[in-house]
Amino acid sequence: MPSIIIAFPKIEDAVNIKNVLVRNGYEVNATCTTGAQVVTIANELDDGIIICGYRFSDMHYSQLNGYLPKGFEMLLIASATKLEECTDNNIVCLSMPIKMSDLLNTLQMMHYNISRRRKREKDKPKPRTEEEKAIISKAKLVLMERNNMTEEEAHRYIQKNSMDSGTNMVEMAEMILSLM
Repeated sequence: MPSIIIAFPKIEDAVNIKNVLVRNGYEVNATCTTGAQVVTIANELDDGIIICGYRFSDMHYSQLNGYLPKGFEMLLIASATKLEECTDNNIVCLSMPIKMSDLLNTLQMMHYNISRRRKREKDKPKPRTEEEKAIISKAKLVLMERNNMTEEEAHRYIQKNSMDSGTNMVEMAEMILSLM
């Protein structure tokens, strides 16, 4: 579950929201009263959601959003007039007075978005090292010399055989080099 940090200038507001979230099964990592506290805690975490008010004693919500590390989303809770000034599309907004069902549904949607982003990043193939690229290139050269293939055909051959056998391209290239 992504981390949740609640930040409001009045600690009572932060504690009230925290209590609602905890009663509904969410784990709150921290409650803060300044933007600097939020940034410090966020830098120690991987990703998460910042639920915050419009202004802190040390910074504005837009400044805080700029200082947050990659992977954090912001849920701004403020009056409707203040929310009209919020033009950043990366910030989710809820107007005061807040309905708890709206807060919980919005939080659930933000959790879903973070989980999807995590899954996409996890499924992304890792970039090959120079050593792995060199092994694939050597295997292609061997195939090109021995079987009179073009570079594209050699690449496709390694790729197809690695897919058919369920191994990655580097392992298939190593097998080709060991056989030749």
